[in-house]
Amino acid sequence: MTFVLFADTRLALARDALAGLSVGDALGSQFFVPGRHPADLAAGRLPPAPWSWTDDTEMACSVVAELAGAGEIDRDRLARAFAERCEPYRGYGPGAVTILRLIRTGTPWPVAAASAFDGQGSCGNGAAMRVGPLGAYFADSPARAATQARASAEVTHGHPEGITGAVAVAVAAALAARARLAGERPAPARLLAAVAATLDPATEVHHGVRRAAGLLGRPLAEVVDALGNGSRVVAQDTVPFTLWAAATHLDDYPAAVRACVEAGGDVDTTAAIVGAVVAAHTGVGTPGGVPTAWLAAREALPAWAG
Repeated sequence: MTFVLFADTRLALARDALAGLSVGDALGSQFFVPGRHPADLAAGRLPPAPWSWTDDTEMACSVVAELAGAGEIDRDRLARAFAERCEPYRGYGPGAVTILRLIRTGTPWPVAAASAFDGQGSCGNGAAMRVGPLGAYFADSPARAATQARASAEVTHGHPEGITGAVAVAVAAALAARARLAGERPAPARLLAAVAATLDPATEVHHGVRRAAGLLGRPLAEVVDALGNGSRVVAQDTVPFTLWAAATHLDDYPAAVRACVEAGGDVDTTAAIVGAVVAAHTGVGTPGGVPTAWLAAREALPAWAG
């Protein structure tokens, strides 16, 4: 199926994905609070509102704002936006704070991004956590979603794994939104195979996505044991699991987020990634979509967020 989207349709898809990302992020972060248990969510007992969002959402809002203003990623503008809007209390990791401080004080983003981890660049899951709405925006071209995701990742992540993680999530979101427009629900194995086909085959993220396809239908604990749950906070142990969860629960946003909460680990980020991909397919307030009550409980997004 070949088609071209109008700008307002692109933004509507991106905003649905942003809603899914931000609700997943905000709800997931509640389970770092002592006394909160995954069983509560499974039983329908939600944490008290409001649910504050984290750096995952703040950076995703900058991505959507860039797309709303320019229709594509300009790396210089995006780097400045990330740096100027960074509120460290939102949960940014120390590496991200350092990179963004360097950019804010005048260091060119290629130099700042390359300086991380003794010149290796970051392979963290930060580029993947914020990119789902970008993928939905480019639902008519998964190839362009991949190119734009790479550009959005490079301003902070110089390591191939960190960049590949962002590409994987963006392509998954593009394919999810594309299937929504076509009125289809892609088979989980087909979705994961299509994502894997776009990735650098030398990366661990690529191998992890292929392993995820082989774990479809397996119990959650087995999947976490094989793929990780983001506890290492790197793309390699975050993206394969999140794409398994999104592919498995693509038509059921609450179930997708519950899987992330039950898996443990970096719950706000895994729920943000999964939430963006699934909401790109389901939308908001629809059967299987982002529940309106959950959206109402989430802290309001900033006014500048696209």
